[in-house]
Amino acid sequence: MRLVQVLIPRGSRESVLESLDGQGVDYAVFEEVGRGDFEAMVQFPVPPSGVETVMEKLTNAGVRDDSYTIVLPTETVVSQRLSALKERFPGLRISREELHARAEDLAPANSTFFSFLILSAVIAATGLLLDSAATIIGAMVVAPLMGPAVSASVGAILADQRMATRGVVLQVTGLAAAIATAAVLGVVLQQTILIPPGVDIQAIPQVAERTSPNVLSLFLALGSGIAGAISIMRGSGSTLVGVAIAVALVPPAATSGLGIAFGLPAVAVAGAVLVVVNLLAINLSALILFYLSGFKPLDADEREGVRTSVATRIAVIGVGIAVLSLVLAGVTYASFQTASFEQQTQAELQRQFDEADIEGVELVSVTVDYRPIDYLLGNQPRVDVLVGIPRDLQAPPDLAQRFDDQLTAELGRDVVVRVGFVEAQVSDEDAELLINGDAFGLWEFTDVDGLDKFDALVDRYPELFGQFEATGERVPITLIPGNHDYERVAKDAPNEETWFQRLVTPAPGRGDDIPSRTVVRPTTESSGAAATNPSGGDATTEAPRRPVRREVYRTGRGIEDDGL
Repeated sequence: MRLVQVLIPRGSRESVLESLDGQGVDYAVFEEVGRGDFEAMVQFPVPPSGVETVMEKLTNAGVRDDSYTIVLPTETVVSQRLSALKERFPGLRISREELHARAEDLAPANSTFFSFLILSAVIAATGLLLDSAATIIGAMVVAPLMGPAVSASVGAILADQRMATRGVVLQVTGLAAAIATAAVLGVVLQQTILIPPGVDIQAIPQVAERTSPNVLSLFLALGSGIAGAISIMRGSGSTLVGVAIAVALVPPAATSGLGIAFGLPAVAVAGAVLVVVNLLAINLSALILFYLSGFKPLDADEREGVRTSVATRIAVIGVGIAVLSLVLAGVTYASFQTASFEQQTQAELQRQFDEADIEGVELVSVTVDYRPIDYLLGNQPRVDVLVGIPRDLQAPPDLAQRFDDQLTAELGRDVVVRVGFVEAQVSDEDAELLINGDAFGLWEFTDVDGLDKFDALVDRYPELFGQFEATGERVPITLIPGNHDYERVAKDAPNEETWFQRLVTPAPGRGDDIPSRTVVRPTTESSGAAATNPSGGDATTEAPRRPVRREVYRTGRGIEDDGL
């Protein structure tokens, strides 16, 4: 509901009140005691969809632009008469006057607009280099691009040439400034240690996503423009919709700038094309939706000119989108072809290996280097095949050419195949992993004491200990402590649980069936080592000068201790 306040010019009071009575609008009249240009103020409640209709009739009754009309949103209106008003003025969109005012508010002052847009470009470029989607989203929240996009369309619909021109200029110059900002930032960062030398930004997923635009990108822009128009007409969610509009514009602009900075014309052009097509799509969708919603200039004499102007704008923008859509369609088709080729190549090679069924030979991996730009330029795809073979099997010298011929025949496309071989070793049930001597010397790099050092190592190297656990599920692991391990354990926790017991996770039912391995390590004063074979038999090499300790530690399989 809206509360409308109108200052009635002298001589128009009777006609204004008659107009309100004729529309069935309840009102209150207050005598004007100001400078004398107005004889009264009238205020009345009306639904948002009825403001425009009521104001048109009041204009005919004598309320002109040199008067004052104030439209206020209301928090709550309590009256049984509201239902009759809503039936009289159905609809959801706001009035022409409110639309114009909101469009003006959304297009900030030039200094504010460019400040926020440059900051958004800096954040977006940083997020692209970091491959951080969250950072890029943060840049979208800052970007003030919704205002100019909406104001350009509103100005065209309501015959406000100044607003329309300013909206277009802000969009074009703003995005050009965003591209330049990202380019300058990229050049500066290359002179610092913040990014590694020789970094390939095309390999960064967030950048690659915007250097291969396809037709789906057009749907994003069209949807963003429609959402922006609806949010303004209905008066809800404009901030979040502004983020959607910025998503379609700022990241591609930052990508184009980084392409310039890193000397990659293909990246710069791809990002720029995506920016232009998204910009046109956003303006086209907003322009069409405002026009179809029935907004038109207040002056009836301007309506025919606006109709012609809007039709011309739609035609020009549509042609531009159609031309650029050919590029998007080409990239979309090329992306589909390269993805299909990669899938078919992997399936074909796997089929050949399955049919050959050679014992000990396995297909380790297949990597296809074939990008949409390669397809468009007619470059041959490159296929890297990694094959695992037993040590006693001779690798065929012509395997790469055989793969090449077979893939060319099956897929109908010339390829370049490179084959690499690795020695394949597969453990059997009797396999065992031995970790020999001073296994946890890494404790020297911790700054805690006692058994907490082991926990610190686990926290610092989760991949290492995670691999221990994974391997321990398949084969037994024997940990042989070294003299430095003994020294540190004796010093840190001589009468407590040892570090190695922290690593042990006994497996139920596994213990006696695992062959024992007894390891003897001397203390620091010992000059020799002694070992006793668990099955009997003396294996002593040199008698130690002090008693020695014999232990076996099995990660994931339990622990055995032969005592002193």
